[in-house]
Amino acid sequence: MAGRRGPGGRSLPQLVTDFGGELPSAPPKNKGDRDRHREEAALIRPAAPARGHPRPGHGWSPVAAPLTVYRASTAEIGGVFPLLTANGLPPTGALIGYDALTAGGFYVDPVGWVLNQIVTNPNLIFFGKPGQGKSTTVKALLLRMMLFGARVLVAGDVKGEYEPLCQAVGVEPISLGLGLPVRINPLDLGPLGQGWDKLSTVERQARAALIFARWVVLLKALIGVRGITASPSDESALATVVAELSGWSRGGGQLRAVTIPEVYHALARPTAELAEQCRYSSVQRMVDATRQSTDALGTLVRGALAGLFDAQTTVRLDWNSPIQSLSLRRLNDLGDEVVGVALACVNSWSRAMTDLRRPGEITIVVRDEVWRQMRLGVGAVQSLDADLRLSRNDGEIQVIVAHKPSDLLSVGAAGSQEVAIAKDMMALCDTKVMFAQDPTIADELAELVGLTDIARDWVSGWARQRTGRAVWMVGDRVFKVTTVRTPLEVPLFDTNAALKAEAPT
Repeated sequence: MAGRRGPGGRSLPQLVTDFGGELPSAPPKNKGDRDRHREEAALIRPAAPARGHPRPGHGWSPVAAPLTVYRASTAEIGGVFPLLTANGLPPTGALIGYDALTAGGFYVDPVGWVLNQIVTNPNLIFFGKPGQGKSTTVKALLLRMMLFGARVLVAGDVKGEYEPLCQAVGVEPISLGLGLPVRINPLDLGPLGQGWDKLSTVERQARAALIFARWVVLLKALIGVRGITASPSDESALATVVAELSGWSRGGGQLRAVTIPEVYHALARPTAELAEQCRYSSVQRMVDATRQSTDALGTLVRGALAGLFDAQTTVRLDWNSPIQSLSLRRLNDLGDEVVGVALACVNSWSRAMTDLRRPGEITIVVRDEVWRQMRLGVGAVQSLDADLRLSRNDGEIQVIVAHKPSDLLSVGAAGSQEVAIAKDMMALCDTKVMFAQDPTIADELAELVGLTDIARDWVSGWARQRTGRAVWMVGDRVFKVTTVRTPLEVPLFDTNAALKAEAPT
């Protein structure tokens, strides 16, 4: 056999023959077959020089394209683009940008994700350092979801960032501030109070229970602003007072809106009947027992927010408009605590305004700078937690915007009830969007959200290389997404307008 080897070794037919086999011979090809194959090849791929034709539009290059050859196993070659495959999302909803892993478009459809069982709730939470494209992505999501009929409510625009977006779609934002005529009653009835006379007794009782529960949660949160925890007796007294002031306890099935000053005065100067209903032996005992809670509510009547949340509401939301925004920009100079109280009142009122939607109507509620409200105490944290839990049932998409995880975890002492609830809120937002962070903050995210080491490195590395990059965690799926703005959207989403206007020439 050694004599049969050629200079390059045995050929394949020789090797098969040496081991007793025989390869089938190819049938002879006639000239007609060769001509036909040549014609077919010319139709499929016309002959062209290696550098292309030197004519416009024919891809000519002055030098030949360099080709690099790699040799690898099938295990390695399976991870080389374009053979990469991804567990993508359905192309429905708002087109936000593109996925850097697949170069395909990235669509955001929180309600569709719930219906397709990709996530268990439609809520989104955004984390990111200032200037990394967080606000731009949120506003792009809002504007593009409006095209699908979604209604947007910005429940407290602390910095006035959403005012240009509102004005671009023909809506004037509602501005709250000292000296302005707008009044918001946090204890408003909302749509639940409409058509009251036509409701059955059972329906009235069900609506009244929802209204009173929302009122008591807000009042407890406002009491907690001063570091006072409402006791069970205080909570019972608040429930009794609002039932009495609203007319519900007198029977007849009637209900009217109550204001915070009315609750304050009822607790400060209770009647003998009210003290008896609250199970106090005398009026003085009720005054002494509820003194701290009463004084805490008095700050809204006499404090920095006097005149904003102590009267009946003077505005109504127009749900025929694509967006409604409550601007708190004029309260910024009064401090974080005042802004936090305003956010709590506005959120409670907006919660009432979004009740009783028809099936299929989607409302996006934006809660920006939410950490200011959560630092008011356990009552404020419980109020936000309740809204997140009810979002799926109410047909709402809650959008939480924060800078970093510690914004949520700094609402109380380590191991406190507030911190425990704040941690659980992560699970109530099945879609988490993480923009560029420092490595230490990325480690916090990895611990709270469950990021892999690779995704954590994306947050602290890849996302920092360009504005608008973020890691989207939709359920258990992770995506590298770059937000894309259209030329018309650039001036609407620019949060550096003030810096540019004040920059020296």
